[in-house]
Amino acid sequence: MAKLLFVMTGTAYWTLKDGTRYATGYWAEEFAVPYKALTAAGHEVVVATPRGVVPTVDMMSLRPEMAGTAEIALDLEAIIRSAEEMRRPIQLSDARLEDYDAVYFPGGHGPMEDLCVDADAGRLLTAALASGKPLAVVCHAPAAMLATRMHGMSPFAGYKVTAFTNEEEEAVGLAPRARWLLEDELRGLGVEFMRGEKWKPYTVVDRTLYTGQNPASAAVLAERLLKALV
Repeated sequence: MAKLLFVMTGTAYWTLKDGTRYATGYWAEEFAVPYKALTAAGHEVVVATPRGVVPTVDMMSLRPEMAGTAEIALDLEAIIRSAEEMRRPIQLSDARLEDYDAVYFPGGHGPMEDLCVDADAGRLLTAALASGKPLAVVCHAPAAMLATRMHGMSPFAGYKVTAFTNEEEEAVGLAPRARWLLEDELRGLGVEFMRGEKWKPYTVVDRTLYTGQNPASAAVLAERLLKALV
């Protein structure tokens, strides 16, 4: 059985361009669905965050209208509550790639605040990409790729990547308020940005890099990751 590192945001807010703090964290579905699939298959999960803080769930992601139904929302909440790993995360600075078989970054708007400028996230992503181990990143979590930039260059340049699109950010009403948009910044890294239909599951695999566009893509990404771990 494999041992996976889940790298998660440690913030509970996202600073908008007017300086206000937008309440956020990680998106429930993006943690809970892959966590359940991977642990049910017998794999071990370790959670890492900046400074080892306990991750904050974006409460909006547990609303029935966002989760899909009230039953799904309750199921997501139950998975999060049962996940002991969430209550004892390690410090991201202590995470060593050699201890893990794969790395997964769940999203939510939180990574747009902290992981995008976190040197440890950048170090881990760079090492994972070079290692040949499966690396999965979903929704807003590709913001962490911005932390890999050294002297204006990123190891992700030339890779096919998807992430939360400008269209989707506009649809949730946050595009005009954001300091920057994820799709734009990723294109600036030199990635080949791929996009699917708004809100629909869409994943891209390029070598050992697995990316998902939005929350609905987390389940598909988990399936792909499970196959890669066989």
